[in-house]
Amino acid sequence: MLFGYRPPLVIAISILSFSVNAAAMPHHPTKRLPATDKSRRIPTTSGRKTVIIKSSSEAISVTGAHRSHGVQEVVGSAAIRAETPGTSVLKVLGKLPGIMLQSADAQGVDIWSQMFFMHGFLQNQVGMTLDGIPLGDQQYHSFNGLNIINAIASENIGHMVISQGAGAEAIASTSNLGGSIEYFSSDPKHKAGGQIAQTFGSSMNMHTFIRFDTGDLNKTGTRMYASYMRNNLNKWKGGGNQFMQQVNAKIVQPIGEDSHISAIFDWGDLDQYQYQDLSFDMLNNYGSSLDNFIGTPKAYEKAYKLALAANNKPGGALPAGYSKLSDPYDASYYDGGTVERDYLGGLNMDFALTSRLRWKSTIYAQGQYGRGTWASPYPWYSDGLMPNGSPLFDQITLEHAQRGGFTSALHYQIANNDLSAGIWYEHYHVNVGRNAYEEPVLGEGNPINSMGSLPDPTAHLWGDSFSSNSFTAFVQDTYRVLPNVSLHFGFKSLWQSVTGNQTANIPAYTGTDALASGTVTTARAFLPHISGDWHFLKNHELFFDVAENVKSYPIAGYKGGASPFAMTQSAYDQTMGAGKMKPETNWNFAVGYRYVDHLLNASLYAYHTNFRNRLQQITSGPITNPYSAVMNVGGVTMNGVDAALVITPVTGLSLSNSISWNHATYDQNVTSGGTTYAIAGQQIVNYPRFMYKASLSYTWRDLSAHIDTIYMGKRNYTYTGDLNIPSYWLTSAGAQYHLRNLGQYNRHLGFLQNLTFSFNVYNLTNTTYIATAGENGNSMSGDNQSFLIGAPRQYFGSIAAAF
Repeated sequence: MLFGYRPPLVIAISILSFSVNAAAMPHHPTKRLPATDKSRRIPTTSGRKTVIIKSSSEAISVTGAHRSHGVQEVVGSAAIRAETPGTSVLKVLGKLPGIMLQSADAQGVDIWSQMFFMHGFLQNQVGMTLDGIPLGDQQYHSFNGLNIINAIASENIGHMVISQGAGAEAIASTSNLGGSIEYFSSDPKHKAGGQIAQTFGSSMNMHTFIRFDTGDLNKTGTRMYASYMRNNLNKWKGGGNQFMQQVNAKIVQPIGEDSHISAIFDWGDLDQYQYQDLSFDMLNNYGSSLDNFIGTPKAYEKAYKLALAANNKPGGALPAGYSKLSDPYDASYYDGGTVERDYLGGLNMDFALTSRLRWKSTIYAQGQYGRGTWASPYPWYSDGLMPNGSPLFDQITLEHAQRGGFTSALHYQIANNDLSAGIWYEHYHVNVGRNAYEEPVLGEGNPINSMGSLPDPTAHLWGDSFSSNSFTAFVQDTYRVLPNVSLHFGFKSLWQSVTGNQTANIPAYTGTDALASGTVTTARAFLPHISGDWHFLKNHELFFDVAENVKSYPIAGYKGGASPFAMTQSAYDQTMGAGKMKPETNWNFAVGYRYVDHLLNASLYAYHTNFRNRLQQITSGPITNPYSAVMNVGGVTMNGVDAALVITPVTGLSLSNSISWNHATYDQNVTSGGTTYAIAGQQIVNYPRFMYKASLSYTWRDLSAHIDTIYMGKRNYTYTGDLNIPSYWLTSAGAQYHLRNLGQYNRHLGFLQNLTFSFNVYNLTNTTYIATAGENGNSMSGDNQSFLIGAPRQYFGSIAAAF
């Protein structure tokens, strides 16, 4: 059944979401993380305290008092281990209220299809860091950062701190309009050992993880680990594979009683063939199985003849069923994919200068080579053929990026005040451009391997270079008015300047004589954040958060996103010169209540946002070279509520559910190309108004099992709302069995500390649904080739051992 399947489980019983809302935890003394990561404590800021709520499936730690980042939730590594090994941690976070992660694959690692929202804010509007290192805008091939799956293997993440509140002034980010996510790597273990895990699954999925810990190397406690991860699977439809491998390393050097230096390193190698973007015309007239040709029988021949037909050349032919489509020539290309090579290194210093004063600093650097490719049936030459006579060419966008920077902050406790102040500086330089590579005439050579070494380009279609300097500073104070009442005040200052220049341009391809060049600057001297927290009676808490935020201008190459530099020079001059494009800003307001005891956790979280200068990419035409405009669609008013309930009626059993309602609408109509579009009052594109999440989990001795379901409400596909992405239910399940002491069975196996068998099923009911929407931008009205189908039912089995 296509879309909207309602699982019997949801009809029979109200089950719970896997986690507790950030607003659902009390104020108790700090406790350790679960045994899976005993070497770490949840980091507290200036004495803030943390509570851990233990259930059968997860230990969730949430700050019980407001800190510099507002209301925060800490998700431990147990939540990651409950998922299929290699699953993106963003997919884990997608189970939390108000958070949505869409992806075309079961693991959430298809980098092109990743779309992450948190309370109506897209991933490039959320601040993210890894061990204090900023991860940037998180958009596809980000210029100033790195996707978390490329930065660290999920097995090496110790915990995650999520702030969906109004303020996060200490986060090293120029994009955190709607909260922040801090990832923390696990520390090397004090005892020498390691772990190895192997997963097999549907679509020939093979995931391997190996890690070795040195243990303490000397009396000072020097220790380190190194790991290797490999993930390879075939696409679940069409042909081609998705491959990535990664090396992580970390070293920790304690200094004295309460100080340390640590360093992390990451090398990532990603080669992924992507799924073809679809439109409703393609879905309705062909079906969800439509995809690119590579990896299928006679792939190049079909693509070649389709390109001949697109250019009205002799020998052209449409594959079976394509004649039903209004645009058969963009329904399938020969191939399309992504290549990334990443290097990331960081040095963290945490010094206790006195019993009240701490100094924390981070120095980091990153290099990235990126490639995005689509085989195009539309040569820009007037005769519709490349110089060698082929109707096909690969258009490949190439990116070389380097960045580096540092953060430094002082934290001081005096009387009832927790004070901190800090700075962040970053510089990056990027060269990005698109080249054309002619494909061979049919029968006269092999097609280009877009994942491998490339020949000399036929032409440099366009090119841009960008150079940026960013600086932020913050000051904050949390004042404990009474033992159960605290008030927080802080502010952030931000300045960023980016200069962009055209380095190549073929007007016959780009349609313009000049690409955008110039300098854009974002500057805000005072961005305030105020919050308060009151613990009253037993296990009850009230809180509030208010903050103003700004996002620096997004930076992207020609037609690469909602950026001033994604336009032509004339559009840039008209837009920037007339002040029609300004940095995105907002005021966020949040209030909440939470209650917790050993049987029941409940929370209610309400928020209101006034969003100004929302920048969007408006697209139409073929995805190989679309018409693209960047517009300020004005203000957005957002009101939302999250409600969560967790019940633990008996030991080992956890029942939870959560609902999220988000009413985010555009404030005014928009005029584009002389046409006024009635978007005022319409829900923002790509994000649902309603979500429901539920989970049932049970642990008995060494056996644990869980079943989760998510209801995703309909989403606006166009700004006018004349096309919608249908709602759907998605249910998954998993089980684990632990053999903890193998020495009792055979003394020669005593070195194995834990042997774990796990089995997971994704999309249990085999629902066909639209996952990612708007990856190529959204149109004002009417159909557009800009959504991806989610993965069908997938099975995964894993075995892991620690020694």
